[in-house]
Amino acid sequence: MTLSDTQLTEEGLPLEATRGKILIIACGALAREILDLKAANGWTHLDLTCLPANYHLYPDKITDAVRESVAKHRDKYEDFFVAYADCGTGGLLQAACAELDVQMIAGPHCYSFFEGNDRFAKVSEDEITTFYLTDFLVRQFDAFIIKPMGLDRHPELRDMYFGNYEKLVYQAQTDDPTLTAKAEHCAKRLGLTFERRYTGYGDLAAALNAL
Repeated sequence: MTLSDTQLTEEGLPLEATRGKILIIACGALAREILDLKAANGWTHLDLTCLPANYHLYPDKITDAVRESVAKHRDKYEDFFVAYADCGTGGLLQAACAELDVQMIAGPHCYSFFEGNDRFAKVSEDEITTFYLTDFLVRQFDAFIIKPMGLDRHPELRDMYFGNYEKLVYQAQTDDPTLTAKAEHCAKRLGLTFERRYTGYGDLAAALNAL
C-alpha cells in the first residue's frame, strides 16, 4: 500500500495511527493541564480534542457538542473519555455519556475535581460564600469573568454580583508566583479576601492515569 492509498483521518493522520488510542474530549479550559499531564507521563495513547472554553459560560451547549464530537470521531478511536464534570448540564451530560458508553470525570465541576471530589464535598458546605478560580481562569480573568459580567463597563455592578461572597480561593494547578500574584489582584478587584490552595491536577490526573 502506498501513502496515496492510505486512508486518512480528518486530521490528516493515517487511520492506523489512531487505532488502539483513546480520544479525550475536553473543555478548552483544561487543554494546558491535559497536555502537561500527557507530556509528564508519556501518555502517547491519549489524543486530545477540545470544545470551546467559553462553553463554561453556556453549559446548555456542552452535551450536544460532546455527542457531535463522539459521532465525528467514532470510527477513528477505540474509546473516548470526556474531560468535563457535570459543569452545569443538570445531569444531561452524564446521561449522554452513559448512552454513548463513554466515561467522564466524576464531580459537579472543575473546582471540585481539582480540589479532589471527596475533599471538596467536605468543605463546600462551609464555603458557600467562596468564589473559585483555577489557573486557566486566573489567566483569562477579564475574558471569562469581568467582560461577560459587564464589570469592565459598569464596575458598580460588582457589589450586585459579589456582595454575598467573602473569599476568593485560587486553586493552583502549578507553582507559579506570577499567577499567584495575578490571582491575588483578582481578589482585590472583586473586594474579596484571598486564599491560595495548591491542588495540583487533583482527580483529573487520577482519571487520566486510569485510562
